[in-house]
Amino acid sequence: MFSNTFSTSSKFTNKFPIIYSDSFLSHDTGIYHPEKAGRLTAIVEALKNSAIASQLVWQEPTDRQNILKEVLRFHTQEYLETLQAITERGGGYIDGDTIASPQTYDVALLALSAWLDGVDVVLESGRPSFVLARPPGHHARAHSGMGFCIFGNAAIAAMSAIDRLNLKRVAILDWDVHHGNGTQEAVWDRPDIAYVSTHQAPFYPMTGRKDETGNHDNILNIPMRSGSAIAEYLPVFENQIMPFLRNFDPDLLIVSAGFDANADDPLASILLNPEDFGTFTNLCLELTTKILFGLEGGYDFDSLSRSVIAVIEQCL
Repeated sequence: MFSNTFSTSSKFTNKFPIIYSDSFLSHDTGIYHPEKAGRLTAIVEALKNSAIASQLVWQEPTDRQNILKEVLRFHTQEYLETLQAITERGGGYIDGDTIASPQTYDVALLALSAWLDGVDVVLESGRPSFVLARPPGHHARAHSGMGFCIFGNAAIAAMSAIDRLNLKRVAILDWDVHHGNGTQEAVWDRPDIAYVSTHQAPFYPMTGRKDETGNHDNILNIPMRSGSAIAEYLPVFENQIMPFLRNFDPDLLIVSAGFDANADDPLASILLNPEDFGTFTNLCLELTTKILFGLEGGYDFDSLSRSVIAVIEQCL
């Protein structure tokens, strides 16, 4: 649908790289499921009709031959085999709200590859990029998908960056409205990976308490009350998140960029606006320009699209 504008590489360009493929639309959850293909088509349409359209370069994800090795950094072989079996028999439910279609196994592998490509692009250029991929990842656990998520994209991308590219420290900032329990599980014992999450609480998946700090004090959870807005979020960023990240001093920052904390989102009760995510982005850019943004949640198409644009505008 949009592939005629894609570049095969973002090298030697001053444009902002977006890693995207129409293949991500093939993960079919049904028209009534919140995490559906329309999320991506809405974002892509909005970007292509935006004032910054000429400043973007679109990159197809790599079909990595060793992608299963990357998946197994976190997930079990048994889960991979189970997921593949579900898709081969025509699809089905992984849990109560996580659906696999016949294409989901292959699409999820390509989505993870896109996150790894994003890491490579950021570290090569020293500047931010955005991965527009689905299915999302931050709820996926070692042995199962969960909460619309199939593979732990952000956590695996962080592990891979350290192991493949010899980075010393990677930080993950998760501003999705739900706590990334899967990401936290993956990095709990990793002193070289920090995880920071702001999330509505009490709320699904009922994890992310302040006292969940990891085995190396590498995790910072900040539960936010229902109805919180930028007035509550900004002091949290300025007084807790940014000092924590500065002290950790990461070689790379990965943002689990969920936009379901928007006031218009139907699945939560936080009252942020799209431009607020631009404010968060500015704060992150003061820490480092080596930032990979990767899409997680966000289910109101308009606020979702405007939020992605707000993030990219600040990077430009």
